[in-house]
Amino acid sequence: MALALRASTSTSSSAPSLTQLRRRGAATVAVYSGMPRRPVFRVVAAAAAVATPTPGRHPPLALPPTPTSVADAMSRVRAKGKTAFIPYITAGDPDLATTADALRLLDGLGADVIELGMPFSDPSADGAVIQASAKRALAAGATTDAVMAMLKEVTPELSCPVVIFSYFNPIVRRGTASFATAAKAAGVKGLIIPDLPYDEIRAFRKEAIKNNLELILLTTPATPADRMKEITKASEGFVYLVSVVGVTGARATVNPRVEDLLKEIRQVTDKAVAVGFGISTPEHVSKIAEWGADGVIIGSAMVKQLGEAASSREGLKRLEVYARSLKDALP
Repeated sequence: MALALRASTSTSSSAPSLTQLRRRGAATVAVYSGMPRRPVFRVVAAAAAVATPTPGRHPPLALPPTPTSVADAMSRVRAKGKTAFIPYITAGDPDLATTADALRLLDGLGADVIELGMPFSDPSADGAVIQASAKRALAAGATTDAVMAMLKEVTPELSCPVVIFSYFNPIVRRGTASFATAAKAAGVKGLIIPDLPYDEIRAFRKEAIKNNLELILLTTPATPADRMKEITKASEGFVYLVSVVGVTGARATVNPRVEDLLKEIRQVTDKAVAVGFGISTPEHVSKIAEWGADGVIIGSAMVKQLGEAASSREGLKRLEVYARSLKDALP
């Protein structure tokens, strides 16, 4: 069993991009996830012997694979008997450069899917933490165009798919066809639109299909059984089970009804089911995985690490420690 390690250094005094080179399932993996002048590496055991490079010549750097669909990413996790780690952050909080670094960091830590919130002035499904985050992002200039431009640059470096979480108003303002086209061009693989009623998704679904965007739908504890069945049938990528009735935000405990809701959904679909809203601790993610969820989504508590830090550098450090603690709690 060989070990492979390739170093990356920075001579800049400002925070560099958190460059990561990952090849899941391949022989070599090298991830840089440190801060300026303090590179930190994860060394991964190689599955096969590393070829000896020609003397005097450097072997080519391995680029990460192009992310597949969200459904494929979830299927890979399920096939391994694992639970998907799905972090959420707000685009542009505290700024888009930090968002880009955070995406690379979360990917390097093993995120299976990343949700990226499109900042909006009236985030009705979100609690105080994400509302404040959206306000900071908008004040910092995180327009839809700016977010898409950042994603177009970053997504080719990632090995996990990115899903945009956006309210419908920003999509309508841009134009549904234009938004979907821009999302595809930016490397986005899926969309979550929390305030788009199920009865009104048909028109937008056409645009999503044209652009190979999976439309992930939400079901809640208050969703009637018949409607839940329709939603799970129509949802793509995975089914998003909202754990509570109400807005996003950390809770002290996980709603015990989630266990029964997961069983009810299993009776009508074999699609992957991910649980979100109110999840914030390693104990929470461990319990939800124990109940049989295919993925766990962590939003407000993740956003808090970045948005409420004294600096971007500190926020990225806090995010790394926090995200790692949740990832390590999953089977």
